[in-house]
Amino acid sequence: MIKKLFILFLFVSFGVATMAQKKRDFTITIADPSNVLDVETKSHLTFAFNVLYPGFASADGYRTKRDVMLEVANNETETIKAKAGEIKVNSEWIKGKSLKKINAEFKEALTKSWSFYSTKKSRGYRLTFISKDPLLDPIVRQNLIDTYFEIYPTLVKKFNPKSTHDVLFVVDTAYKAVAEASGNRILFSANYLKAHPTDIDVVTHETMHIVQGYGYSAGPVWLTEGIADYVRYQYGVDNVGSKWSLPAYNTKQSYKNSYRITARFFAWLEQNVKSGLVASLDQQLRAHQYTEQSWVNLTGKNIDQLWDDYGKNPDKVNLKYSDKKSK
Repeated sequence: MIKKLFILFLFVSFGVATMAQKKRDFTITIADPSNVLDVETKSHLTFAFNVLYPGFASADGYRTKRDVMLEVANNETETIKAKAGEIKVNSEWIKGKSLKKINAEFKEALTKSWSFYSTKKSRGYRLTFISKDPLLDPIVRQNLIDTYFEIYPTLVKKFNPKSTHDVLFVVDTAYKAVAEASGNRILFSANYLKAHPTDIDVVTHETMHIVQGYGYSAGPVWLTEGIADYVRYQYGVDNVGSKWSLPAYNTKQSYKNSYRITARFFAWLEQNVKSGLVASLDQQLRAHQYTEQSWVNLTGKNIDQLWDDYGKNPDKVNLKYSDKKSK
């Protein structure tokens, strides 16, 4: 019963909600050379596809196929078998089946392509976790979940109370980078998690991107990523355990290098120029009010002058890293 309720939630959240804008982006081709499926059955299958598959694709991960082939294949399934880009149906089973029963079986079939899925709620926040990697360490999975519930509510309260309380994590074997956030979904590389099982604060960085929610053309990428890594430094759960730190300054660096280099600069600015500067920049970016003049308005100096000041005394910053073992 719990499994069925979860599947229903998942496809209502990611299927029906996306149907109107996404169903035109997905196509289904029914291969039935012997013409064993009647018109009504084909109509039911097409309708179920349009309602459910876009949501499955949204939750599935990286580059889920949009063009799908549906074949009659009685020797491959007793009911319905489905995965990204491919659906098999048993023509005998589907005879006379209602749309409701076809929907239910199709939902079940789609989720079987995932090695693990669950949903958890705590303190008004929900996390749906999907893994397409059967070898994902359960301890790593649980650490990612725990980090979400420990840090995400704090980031929402601190930076953007209007941010979603409903987040999706997807661990994908086809994704080759580290992680990325889009909308309310965070995509994790299965290979990265295997190679860096202690890097739980990748969750802190990526959930900050959800909180940021700047949209397009709000500001430069280096600023967005620099803020996210500064937040990881400031609010991270276990940066020591992750062997993650901010790099020492050198003259070859630029504030436009982004990520940890920019984050260290921000830590210096917070301690030596203006406390709360990062939060102010974050607010302006979200409101699409950020310009290069923002630095002058907030600090009295432009960004290049501030970087020059940083370069003259870069070690005038007290860096403290989160360490779970010391708690």
